[in-house]
Amino acid sequence: MTIQIVILAAGMGSRLGRSLPKPLTRLADGRSIMQQQHDNVRATFGDAARITTVVGYRAETVVEAFPDVDYVYNDRYDQTNTSKSLLRALKASRRGGVLWMNGDVVFDPMVLGRAIAHIERDESFVTVNTAKVSDEEVKYTTDDRGFIRELSKTVVGGIGEAVGINYISAGDKRAFIRHLSRVDDQDYFERGLELAIAEDGVRLRPLDISDLYAVEVDFAEDLERANLFV
Repeated sequence: MTIQIVILAAGMGSRLGRSLPKPLTRLADGRSIMQQQHDNVRATFGDAARITTVVGYRAETVVEAFPDVDYVYNDRYDQTNTSKSLLRALKASRRGGVLWMNGDVVFDPMVLGRAIAHIERDESFVTVNTAKVSDEEVKYTTDDRGFIRELSKTVVGGIGEAVGINYISAGDKRAFIRHLSRVDDQDYFERGLELAIAEDGVRLRPLDISDLYAVEVDFAEDLERANLFV
């Protein structure tokens, strides 16, 4: 079975203060963030993985570094957010579910191993960390059945943080695409998920990886923290 994987790497990543796209940032072990992601994907799924990367800012540098994957270009990368980059990738995807991740997440390879069972059952999920809840991160709440109810940076009373590695099932993908199409250009993809939950009854399972490391590298201190693990 082919596993469709999307890496969102179109943004400028200006907060980190580097000239190259953030996914090309070097880690302490010599790999780039994106190389660490590729290694984790291949270690888990092997040749079954089909990677598509959404590029925008300095796209040629990413393509040169990883010439053997598929690409989708967001020519409005400086005017749009992750909702529109992911929309382009999902529209270009084949039948079946899609696993996607932000291009700046450094994570334990065991995260994908934990996700395999859900992918095989084609269950939509969002990986979460319940160990901390920071104001500036995407937070979530759940309904009485344990599925995600709210998912955004403005959630009040969040019980954990979204990590940035997610899966949309084949059955849920059409609704998700529809909502990504209607959200604002500056919305994160989480807004599309919230609308799919509220209006289409999409069920998103929170996949707890609190015991594993996953660091979204936005600032220099995040990079320092990620380098403690690799």
